[in-house]
Amino acid sequence: VQLQASGGGLVQVGGSLRLSCAASGVTFSRYTMAWFRQAPGKEREFVACIRWNGSTYYADSVKGRFTMSRDNTKNTVYLQMNNLKPEDTAVYYCAGDREIILSSIRTSNQYDYWGQGTQVTVSS
Repeated sequence: VQLQASGGGLVQVGGSLRLSCAASGVTFSRYTMAWFRQAPGKEREFVACIRWNGSTYYADSVKGRFTMSRDNTKNTVYLQMNNLKPEDTAVYYCAGDREIILSSIRTSNQYDYWGQGTQVTVSS
C-alpha cells in the first residue's frame, strides 16, 4: 500500500490550497482516509476524515474552511483548504485504514498506512 500526498506550498493568509493523496495497492473504495497535520514542536493532530460511505468528519479548528472529498475512480482523496490561517502551517499527512472504527478516526495510531507528508506554509 502506498499513499502519495501532494499539493502543499506557500500561501498568504486567507488563501486556498488543495491537497491530494493518491493511493495504490488497495481496494481504495473500502478505505477510510484521513488527513493529519504536525506543526514544529507539536503533536500530530487530526484534521479531517472521509469514510468509505462518503461521511466526513472535521476538527473543530478547520470546520467550515476545509472540505475533504474522494474520487474512487482515481483512488484519490482531496483536502480543499480555504481561508487559510497562520496556525494551519504544518506538514500534512494522509492516512488510510480499512478496518478503523468510527470512534477511532481521530486517533493517528489507529491508521495502518501513511503518506510522506506535504508542507503547507501560511504567511502573514
